[in-house]
Amino acid sequence: MEPMLLAERLGLALVLGVFLGLAFEDVYKRTDRRAPGGVRTFPLLALAGGALYLLEPGHASAFSVGLVALGAWHAVYLHDAMRTPDGVRPTLIVPVSSLSAFLLGPMALTQPPWAAVGLAVASALLLGARERLHGLVTLIPGEEVFTAGKFLVLIGVILPLVPNEPVIPHVPVTPYQAWMAVVAVCTFSYASYLIQRYAPLRHGVFVSAVLGGLYSSTATTVVLARRLTEPGAPVAELGAGIVVATAMMYLRITLIIALFNTEVALAIAPAMGALFGLALMLTAPLWRHRRVGEGRALPVENPLQVTAAVVFAALFIVVAVVSRWAQAEFGQTGIFVLSAVVGIADVDPFVLSLIEGSVPSLSPHGVAAAILIATSTNNLAKGVYAAGFGGAEHGRRPALLLVAVAVLGLAAAWLTAR
Repeated sequence: MEPMLLAERLGLALVLGVFLGLAFEDVYKRTDRRAPGGVRTFPLLALAGGALYLLEPGHASAFSVGLVALGAWHAVYLHDAMRTPDGVRPTLIVPVSSLSAFLLGPMALTQPPWAAVGLAVASALLLGARERLHGLVTLIPGEEVFTAGKFLVLIGVILPLVPNEPVIPHVPVTPYQAWMAVVAVCTFSYASYLIQRYAPLRHGVFVSAVLGGLYSSTATTVVLARRLTEPGAPVAELGAGIVVATAMMYLRITLIIALFNTEVALAIAPAMGALFGLALMLTAPLWRHRRVGEGRALPVENPLQVTAAVVFAALFIVVAVVSRWAQAEFGQTGIFVLSAVVGIADVDPFVLSLIEGSVPSLSPHGVAAAILIATSTNNLAKGVYAAGFGGAEHGRRPALLLVAVAVLGLAAAWLTAR
């Protein structure tokens, strides 16, 4: 390493050590001056770590000896601190902070500057957020941690393990693509769930419907329609929420398509944008007739279930196989008929299987038209749910609006396929 570059890197380690030491003293030295470490110790540790690494960079043996010495010293400190009569117990944050400072030197010398800066900043932020982070223990229930763990398992454990090669003859979709589709849908669902659960909602029903539409417009429609039958229910706001959930479905599907297939996204964006805007416009009369201050947020449930994810992946593969068969036997017309059928239940597996290439011979505009047909029949099904669960008196208006959006969606599909 050139002398000037070496000096710059050691200077970076020194500055970051001072920065981390200031953060440490602000949290720990104000109440207990006996805690080792701080604005002098941490810069020295950073320089010592860097110097020991430079002595023998091949196997980092000198640095390893220094690391063992630092650990031994902190072990003695923790042992003695446990025996103090004042009842104050030591925390592992003290030796961990010293370890972070000691690592700053080698990181500044061997890694890009952003890595060392990131370590120092992350350590300082974690130190400064001690009280707020401890407050999360009482704020966040244990099942939420378990839910976050399942989300990480879906993304970080299962996804890298599934094969990225076709396993079904004549079907180009791979298990990796199927699980990637699961990850995409789960990400939207989980983000919507977290916002609904922990963000303050000014207009409970309406904002919950917006977020619920990013998760599942069908489930949101059923929940809102059931509430229409409650005594004193905010009928206007619930009706607006039913339609706006469908508007958000168009936005969600467009974003997912854009993640996987740019050509289809460009082909379908005009129609989806028009339908999104139309659905929002149709909510305006209902929203204007709401009673100010009415409407409570919707109850939210954890959307991340491993069993549901496996079922979704299986449906993805089944729909891909059926789509390939329908196209081979009946051509584009077969895909359109299939899209009308599957849209009654759940559009996501069908949409994702098409944009992932289950029917490679279908043009981008053909795929776009099939998706528009599926969303339209899904809207017809939601219209039936709104009228059925909400009753003839209160559920009729949002049901008619959903039917109108569905009819226009079918017209958009016809224009797109031409």
